Amino acid sequence: MNVADSQRVASALERLGYQATPMIEDAQVIVLNTCVVRQSAEDKAMGRVTSLKPLKEARPDVTINLMGCMVGVKGQEKLRAALPYVDVFSPPSDPDPLVAHLTQDDSRFIELQDTQQRFDAMDDETLILPAEERGSLISAHVPVVYGCSHACTFCIIPYRRGVERSRPLGEIIAEIRSLAAQGVKEVTLLGQIVDRYGKDVPDGPNLPALLRHVNDVEGIERIRFLTSHPNWMTDELLEAVASLPKVMPHIEVPVQAGDDEVLANMKRGYTVAEYRTLVTRIRRIIPHASIATDIIVGFPGETEAQFEGTRQLLAELKLDVAHLARYSTREGTVAARRMVDDVPEDEKMRRLKVLDTQQEGILAEINARYMGETVTVLFEEEVRGRWKGRTETNKLVFVQSESSLRGQVLPVQITWTGPWSMQGRLLPDPAALPILIEQISVS
Repeated sequence: MNVADSQRVASALERLGYQATPMIEDAQVIVLNTCVVRQSAEDKAMGRVTSLKPLKEARPDVTINLMGCMVGVKGQEKLRAALPYVDVFSPPSDPDPLVAHLTQDDSRFIELQDTQQRFDAMDDETLILPAEERGSLISAHVPVVYGCSHACTFCIIPYRRGVERSRPLGEIIAEIRSLAAQGVKEVTLLGQIVDRYGKDVPDGPNLPALLRHVNDVEGIERIRFLTSHPNWMTDELLEAVASLPKVMPHIEVPVQAGDDEVLANMKRGYTVAEYRTLVTRIRRIIPHASIATDIIVGFPGETEAQFEGTRQLLAELKLDVAHLARYSTREGTVAARRMVDDVPEDEKMRRLKVLDTQQEGILAEINARYMGETVTVLFEEEVRGRWKGRTETNKLVFVQSESSLRGQVLPVQITWTGPWSMQGRLLPDPAALPILIEQISVS
């Protein structure tokens, strides 16, 4: 979401004629977009914005914009008092305060005629990618639901990003069309609980309807969405994934823990049995789907037996991805106010390593099934002499090629597998063979 928010700010600044610079010393506008999901992230953000104070003192004309979850949707008075050298405070996903600040002072407002002419055909819902990404960015994130109203006890997001708000369907589609026109081949629809898209709009479209509209956008070849919640993943949504050719068979649906008491303390709203049933439903409706989950170890009160339940659940389900995290107290959350962080840090780390080691073995087993198989890969970029791409099920694949593969969807035969990635060799594209034969016969 933060990547998408940063692109939105960059788009707004490019509309005003600004261009990105790699050197902070050359910048007229500095935007610090903050994440505060964990306390360590907020501490890092505060350290970074504090380090900008000498630059502001040396160059008072520089505009400093603090943005994102650290600012939140309300209660900015303490920040303003602590950081008087910051010019603009922007809530998450909202470039308007910065734009208003820059345009109200003519001395700060840049207006480049060629920039204006370049984008004058675009309406307000389009997203202009930063110049360095335009034509080269293959996969982009598109927020469809802002905020969250579920309020898990460990999560600060509802307090910083506000209540759940769905974006209008037309606005989303216009943005995706503009991304496709700028070379983007894959979009990932974002929401803290993305399955709840449209729930806050009476008679509004739901996520399956949105997916059908995005599936019709010319130029977009792959569609993903995250993050799902077990309570809101319906058969209608799963059947849309199964039936729409551009929607990839990859589901991100966190379980967080493998014990009912821990789940209740987290205020997740489902049981282990219900999550297990959901995984069965996913695999029945989308037989070749890959499934990703999130796990928090060391939540307040989690016993060794409860942790063992989580370990056994992951061993049983054999999911394709498990994002693992140690619980840390987050000021402002229900867990911080009402629960004692009583699992020692060394024990949290031990539990994390146990799951990490187990998951590595599971992934090695899953990926080994791909050996010798042919998969279609969307290639994104060249990394250390090899081209990196992802399969439909979001598996990372590397191949050797002297030609540029950026943005191409190509068949690859897997020649090596590991737990975290695979390697393969390019196969001839069947669609290109008749053209190749015709060219040979002509010559």
